[in-house]
Amino acid sequence: MTNNPARALTLIEVLVVLSVLVIAAGLLLPRLAGNTRSRRIQCVNNLKQVGMAYHLWGNDHDNKFPMQVSVTDGGTMELVPSGLVFPHYLVMSNELSTPKLLICPEDQDRTAAWTFSTNVNDSRRNYYDRIGRGQEWQPMDDNHVSYFVGVDADPVRPGMLLAGDRNLTVDGIPLQHGLASLATRSLVGWSKTMHKNCGNVVFADGSVWQFSAAKLREALAKTGVATNRLAIP
Repeated sequence: MTNNPARALTLIEVLVVLSVLVIAAGLLLPRLAGNTRSRRIQCVNNLKQVGMAYHLWGNDHDNKFPMQVSVTDGGTMELVPSGLVFPHYLVMSNELSTPKLLICPEDQDRTAAWTFSTNVNDSRRNYYDRIGRGQEWQPMDDNHVSYFVGVDADPVRPGMLLAGDRNLTVDGIPLQHGLASLATRSLVGWSKTMHKNCGNVVFADGSVWQFSAAKLREALAKTGVATNRLAIP
């Protein structure tokens, strides 16, 4: 019996294989890029809706944001020191219409709550309505929010940070859940967990921008205040 060594690929066969791989990559990469672009656009649209919700709410509250209005008048002023995020969105539930607007499509660690309610029983009923889809019930809290809140944002200062993606960093260290103070010269940036080291921000005037770290620092320096306090979800 003779041993037949494995036949090596000919040059033509190698070229054919390489050609197939190049064609496959050419078909796949645009689709992946398109998906990334689509998620970025969806995030921008979410934040536009968030910015609009703030201003619609303000129209009924002396042109103030919830963080500037006392709890007794339907706002969240007294809750700012807690560092919680969801209460500021919760009071705008009528303007936002759905908790899904609070989730960035690039945020793989957060899922949207089914309801704005923080009542477990309400959320459980919401779950039973969807049990055929295998969805879990969960009440609204910071784990169902992707966007920070600029707790000092003021409509009269249009350049202040109002909301934006939570993947912020300072000196390369990701900001943790709670209240963070950013001085105008802070070395802010973005982690790579969302939008590939970029992020989206909505300003107090309702405009939305996607920023690199350098552009974010420029924007922070132009907010018109020494410090921007952000509640990070």
